[in-house]
Amino acid sequence: MKNNIKYLVTAALPYANNYVHIGHVAGAILPPDIYVRFRKLKNDDVIFICGSDEHGTAIEMASILEKVTPQEIIDRYHFSNKKAFEDLGIRFDIFSRTSSEIHKVTASEFFLNLYNKKLLYQKTEKQLYSEKEKRFLADRFISGTCPVCGFEEARGDECENCGSNLSPLELINPRSKITGDTPVEKETTHFYIPLADYQEKLSEWLSEKKNWKANVINYCKGWLKSGLRDRAVTRDLDWGVKVPVKGNDGKVIYVWFEAPIGYISMTKEFFIGKNEPEKWKEYWSGKDSRLIHFIGKDNIVFHSIIFPSMLMAHGGFNLPYNIPANEFLNIGGRKFSKTRGNAILLRDIVQKFNPDVVRYTIASIFPENKDSEFTWEDLQAKNNNELASILGNFVNRTVVFAKSKFGNVIPEFPDSGSHMKENGILEHIKSKADAVADNIENFRFRDALSEAMDAVRSANKYFNDSEPWKLIKDDKEKCSAVINTCLEICHSLAILFEPFLPFTSDKILHILDKDTSGLKWENIGKRVLKSGTALGENSILFPQIEDSTVKELNLKYNIGIDPGNSPVNVEDTNNMNVISIEDFHKVKLRVAKVLKCEIVPGSKKLLRLKLKVGDTEKQIVSGISEHYKPEEIEGRLIIIADNLKPSKIMGIDSEGMLLAAKKGGKLKIVTVDGDIEDGAEVN
Repeated sequence: MKNNIKYLVTAALPYANNYVHIGHVAGAILPPDIYVRFRKLKNDDVIFICGSDEHGTAIEMASILEKVTPQEIIDRYHFSNKKAFEDLGIRFDIFSRTSSEIHKVTASEFFLNLYNKKLLYQKTEKQLYSEKEKRFLADRFISGTCPVCGFEEARGDECENCGSNLSPLELINPRSKITGDTPVEKETTHFYIPLADYQEKLSEWLSEKKNWKANVINYCKGWLKSGLRDRAVTRDLDWGVKVPVKGNDGKVIYVWFEAPIGYISMTKEFFIGKNEPEKWKEYWSGKDSRLIHFIGKDNIVFHSIIFPSMLMAHGGFNLPYNIPANEFLNIGGRKFSKTRGNAILLRDIVQKFNPDVVRYTIASIFPENKDSEFTWEDLQAKNNNELASILGNFVNRTVVFAKSKFGNVIPEFPDSGSHMKENGILEHIKSKADAVADNIENFRFRDALSEAMDAVRSANKYFNDSEPWKLIKDDKEKCSAVINTCLEICHSLAILFEPFLPFTSDKILHILDKDTSGLKWENIGKRVLKSGTALGENSILFPQIEDSTVKELNLKYNIGIDPGNSPVNVEDTNNMNVISIEDFHKVKLRVAKVLKCEIVPGSKKLLRLKLKVGDTEKQIVSGISEHYKPEEIEGRLIIIADNLKPSKIMGIDSEGMLLAAKKGGKLKIVTVDGDIEDGAEVN
């Protein structure tokens, strides 16, 4: 039965400075697609909103470094990411962008609402200014030495080495990332929002959220406990939504303030396209409307504290009904990250594999309560051992039997005789659908997928227990009832799996010669097929993925070769084989002596090497135990990348990377020729 609730579902806006990777898909894109598809099967009133976040320092920085306009940067990634989402079967109602005119107007109006109500105030402060560039340098335009750990490549907002939050003025020896010159301190004036004024109201609102995920609530409690601080809402930048107040030339609305307003502007744009320009208000202000933000955990503060504060200040908007944030999807023990060069691009993986296999694999390991790990071996196993062996097998064996024994048509379900077993299995499938629905309603997508697959296991058991290959000889009428029921189950499975596997659902409907009009959640477990209908062409839904494919991908992404530096493939490889001498000099190669080498417990490939590099000692972890025994390495002089950002591999700090060459499956460590002291720099 259709309820009266309007659901406004948003997915975190992907930043248009790079190609989207599957970590983003796992955190904020695929979960809401599953949720929205389920809601639409229930005939609920739901809208799915997303688009590209296209302003901010990273985009302006990229345009400066590449010597192209910011528009060229955002166009490149917006359209590529939009296509990749479509290829994965993500069905947004609108996928827009924050560079659109309607967004600029909406963000400006939102800013002016707070300004005119005197809810923003101005403050003059010192910031770093480049005399050479004649501009204030935003935090991402600055690097320097971290005052906490001494890391020399800390950013103006964060040290990636120790994780400390920083401000540009805290950096030691700050320098411009654009020209390398040393900036000076200079006064500038910005607008601020007094977040502290909303702390009490936020605390009261959050205290009512009994059904929210613990990670979201705990994160919010941490922020509130330390006390909310006023936050700047403008920046000195050229690229962005201009501050709509006279006397503020050269300033834009800070992207963290402006980007979430994109959810509003994109909803407006959607209804303008439907010639219902005022209807957006029903979803943002209606009494029976629910706003649900799907995000990754790195966006919790913006969606659960800052954006709600903005909505409270503005007035007239519903606050989020729920914010089901996911943790991180990792590979090789590290978070997928575009900036770290640690990503499997969505556009690549959907070209390599059936998109439903990608959807199923990611959904089965959603990082719902803690970080989870993606491997190519797992994708292979999910395809071969679950999708192919369980779901694909049931559909195929049913259809093949019907084609060969019943003249390629859906057989009759006879009125005569007892059919308790046949009706019972349909009731069981219906009960499984109820369990799936309950889990999706409560944002437990992994459990929902598990229940759906259990329904197929029950269907396979019913087929086996019924033994239609015997019935066709002894009791064709009973056999007809069994195969008719199995085909009805196939139709029910097409509905049940549509939120997870939309392409497979379409294929099953095609085989059954059934259109999408019956694709309704309420039809699961019902008899809806017309006997005598010719079956469509059958096909193998999930071809096997070979071991050679997995090995090829592990090599391509350097998985298992040196986990401290895997994977790569973040950018297009066109024109990227040539680097400048400046780029080469960024890598500090040094001679290191191996003092001790040992196998990492619980690992098949990893060795831990204790090294002496001049006057310092450090350790690295490397996946070379298949090629070297520890005693073969101890005492050797090897070459390492000495200034690589430290990482954790199986919980062990790795402070560099050794150099090795590999060909034809054989790996050889790069060593030195002759007598030379450890610590010597390699040029």
